Amino acid sequence: QVQLVESGGGLVQAGGSLRLSCTASGRTFSSRAVGWFRQAPGKEREFVAVISWPASSTFYANSVKGRFTISRDNAKNTVFLQMNSLKPGDTALYYCATTTYGSGSSLAKDYDFWGEGTQVTVSS
Repeated sequence: QVQLVESGGGLVQAGGSLRLSCTASGRTFSSRAVGWFRQAPGKEREFVAVISWPASSTFYANSVKGRFTISRDNAKNTVFLQMNSLKPGDTALYYCATTTYGSGSSLAKDYDFWGEGTQVTVSS
């Protein structure tokens, strides 16, 4: 069992930055890829970014490529999502999740453990 806790969300103006954290307890992130997803009100959950295990390769949704950066600190069991140049369209509840697919996946169905999310609100 893996428990995930997201933090770092908040209210920011357009153009600003936030850094989200996802910390694991119980079992570690070892041998697991970690992804970030988001869900805005009235919309389906969508893929944002994923970081693989062990190579820490990364993959991003086109909508965030060049603005968001995912990274991991295995010693601290934490994965980060640095979000720059934020837009109102980035407003959503952001979730982290883990998968046994080492290379990661952009499909929510491939992830077996999820956090409860952290809210990001970007004002115009």
